[in-house]
Amino acid sequence: MTTTGLTSPAQDNHPHSALRSWLGVSAITASLFVFLTTELMPVGLLTPISASLSISVGLAGLIVTLYGVSAGLGVPFIVAWSRRVNRRVLLSTLLAILTVGNVITAISPNYPLVLTTRLVMGFASGVFWAIGVSMAMRLVPERHASRAAAVVMSGISIAAVVGIPLGTILESLTDWRTTFLIWAGLSVLVLLTVVAAVPSLPSANAVSVREVFGLPSKNLPLRRVLFTVVLFVLGHFGAYTFVRPYLEDSAAATPFFITVVLMVYGAGGAAGNFIAGYTVNRSLRGSFIVGCAGLVVSLLSLPAIGHGQAGSIVSLVLWGVSFGVVQLCQVNMTQAAAPDTFEAAMSLNTMAYNTSIALGALLGGLFADHLGVTSVVWFGVALTAASLLLTLGTRQRASRPGR
Repeated sequence: MTTTGLTSPAQDNHPHSALRSWLGVSAITASLFVFLTTELMPVGLLTPISASLSISVGLAGLIVTLYGVSAGLGVPFIVAWSRRVNRRVLLSTLLAILTVGNVITAISPNYPLVLTTRLVMGFASGVFWAIGVSMAMRLVPERHASRAAAVVMSGISIAAVVGIPLGTILESLTDWRTTFLIWAGLSVLVLLTVVAAVPSLPSANAVSVREVFGLPSKNLPLRRVLFTVVLFVLGHFGAYTFVRPYLEDSAAATPFFITVVLMVYGAGGAAGNFIAGYTVNRSLRGSFIVGCAGLVVSLLSLPAIGHGQAGSIVSLVLWGVSFGVVQLCQVNMTQAAAPDTFEAAMSLNTMAYNTSIALGALLGGLFADHLGVTSVVWFGVALTAASLLLTLGTRQRASRPGR
């Protein structure tokens, strides 16, 4: 696994002005914000949605689950099938699908239509994850590629800090259907911004479906990155999915305190993204090791000092910063492992990532139900530590002459 920084398909003699380039990066960041908030916003709206559609809360939860599953499993195929489509046109199409999907969700008379709509929206979201960071990297000169990726990935933390709570507040002021209509309007605004700010980006380094799935067998560094991603995502989301019941059980946390601490966690994630945006160019591998070690330490600190509010905040802040670092590093690692087929590699990354989220939540639930909620933390420690050890163990082989 390389220790050099991220390189971009763009060259330093860039055809776009600095203002146009960074406006385009900002538009892509806004796209990530609306895609992610659309995916996760129903988490805070499950009760009113289930009551309105006359279904159980568990069934309503499938609105989130199937969105993530389709985002992961379908993306390698769609990215390959659209390999000759201009990326600005493709992103605009994805945002149009998101807009229409939010409108249909808002006016749907029944649960099957909502579920089907969310399934289609999930495919669009998965494609965005595969092409969004690559687009941002191509918009700026090579020396700024890592920073552009960090800016785009910060949309994740912004969505966690602002987007999801805002959706809950809007629902309390109006209703869940109006909330989705408002998000449809926001999606339109982002679509217009992309059309205005993002220059034409012809497809680059796209490959066929067969070549996409053949990449891991031919590319050892990429295969290692994918294993690393699966391990830390399983551990992180296995534990993070159950952070609320853990804090309620161990720290007697109130709903208000949990809201505050999760917003602080999101702010820490944004800080970690920006920190990694500068450190990956110095040492990509070292940045990932430090971030992954931070995940392990933060999870270990929960049973040690997380019994009170101050200790919980310290643990969640470290957790957020560490995850922000690791999140950006894994994108850089994927690009470094497959620079000539980055979009195809990112489609595999997206599939592994989203599938691991669902599997991590499932395994975490089994641990919580059978061994208690504290066991989920130890599950997270074990998997993130395995990801760290895998990275540490590749150093000697990767540095041998004749690699």
